[in-house]
Amino acid sequence: MTNRRMFVTMLAGAVFRRRSRVLGALLSSAVGAVTLFSLAAVCLAVPAQMSAQMRQFGANLIVVPLSVGAESSRITLADKQEVAQTVAAATGRQAEELPLAAYRYETVRINRSPYLLAGVDVEAVRGLNGHWSLEGAWPGEGEVLVGKDVAEAVDLGIGSTVTLDYLSDEGSDHSGHSGHSGHSGDGAGPEVTKADEAAAGQASCRVSGVVDTGGEEDDIVYAPTAQVEGLTGTSDVGYDIIEISVDVSSTSMDAVVEAVDGVSQGVRGEPVSRITSGDARIVTMLNTLFWVVSVVVLGLTLVGVSTTMTMVVSQRRKEIGLRKALGASGRSIAAEFYSEVALLGALGGVVGAGLGYALAVVVCLAVFDTAIAFSWPLALACVLLSALVAVAASYSPVRRASRIDPALVLREE
Repeated sequence: MTNRRMFVTMLAGAVFRRRSRVLGALLSSAVGAVTLFSLAAVCLAVPAQMSAQMRQFGANLIVVPLSVGAESSRITLADKQEVAQTVAAATGRQAEELPLAAYRYETVRINRSPYLLAGVDVEAVRGLNGHWSLEGAWPGEGEVLVGKDVAEAVDLGIGSTVTLDYLSDEGSDHSGHSGHSGHSGDGAGPEVTKADEAAAGQASCRVSGVVDTGGEEDDIVYAPTAQVEGLTGTSDVGYDIIEISVDVSSTSMDAVVEAVDGVSQGVRGEPVSRITSGDARIVTMLNTLFWVVSVVVLGLTLVGVSTTMTMVVSQRRKEIGLRKALGASGRSIAAEFYSEVALLGALGGVVGAGLGYALAVVVCLAVFDTAIAFSWPLALACVLLSALVAVAASYSPVRRASRIDPALVLREE
């Protein structure tokens, strides 16, 4: 029998002859592996899932034009395309897949009071603002979507006809509309003066729906871009604001903003703090929880495995003494114990990875209503970590076993 075969035989015999002790070490490693694998799986899946859910509450990045001198500029179509490509590249997505909506603001008169009219790509705004509470339908040709405050101020409902009088640049102000900055109060602005009555166009539109967001969006009237272009008699004049929903699970918002600021001297990026800060705060809390629980679990696993191995060494003290008397070295005895405990730790890691994945799936389904895929790299890391922790926990008992004096042990017999 070769030395290697004899080593394997002795290792298998040591495991199967002391099944109760072996089971204790295996369970200690498995419990730790279950906890660590499930926590790691959830913490890896949650940021991406949470980021996707947070993005349903609207944009977390706003791109606005920079003023040139005393005049307000607009974002050009070329800048819009470059911004989309830059953000997509920073987040690892295709520009066509990026949730992005551009707004062109104009001032219109309704019942002799000025209101903000936003020319939009209806489908883009609809996809970006899934949290909007909409009564009715999104606007089509010849239709507008009005904010709740506007509807209440002008007494509009679904199916009502509203006449929009476009105010020329003398009566309009495109600056400062960052983040849908609409009118405050009841939605109606001051009475229009004679100087404001230079209307460049007029249109009668049907109200297709009323939107209630609880924010400044309720002070705005929304219409398809083509309809606003027909009302104003101008096209391709640019945009006053671009809203983007950025996936920050793989990159930081600061990096995205810096990339946007480098696109052109005419635009700058502004993160929406109420969304980005909440996202970052929750991720930080999860990571902190993971590390705290991991340290506690690793400590308990070390104690459990060390206690079990101390009892195993105590039971095998006579056997160790006899083997050393027959010529076995302390190094060979230590190698056998380390191999035994590493095997048990690895088996515990395998069991723990399977049970930990099941626990992670249950948690994600219950909390986030979504399943997660099994991560083989995480499972391999769990098995290796369990084996390493088991070996580290057995260091002290194995060290004592390798130093047993065979003369003292045999004399006790």
